[in-house]
Amino acid sequence: MTSRCKSHPFVYLSSKMQPNPININPNIQGGSPVFRGTRVPIRALFDYLEAGDDIDTFLDDFPSVTREQAIQLIHLAEKLLASANTYNENPA
Repeated sequence: MTSRCKSHPFVYLSSKMQPNPININPNIQGGSPVFRGTRVPIRALFDYLEAGDDIDTFLDDFPSVTREQAIQLIHLAEKLLASANTYNENPA
């Protein structure tokens, strides 16, 4: 069963997955999304991947983030993009 997070409509919660890897709290990093249980911004993973680094490099630099959290975040992003493409009226 999958449901949307009430406060953040693009964050999905699933009973099949581990707890949501994303935490958004105005008292942590100014409310920027971070990996749950850390102060590591979600954006950092995408910055590393965009720069050509692999997940292992990211995890070495941010040991408080687990591999499971990083993979789960990528899967969430993939689902979000797939659903956004489904509703795109003007596909490229």
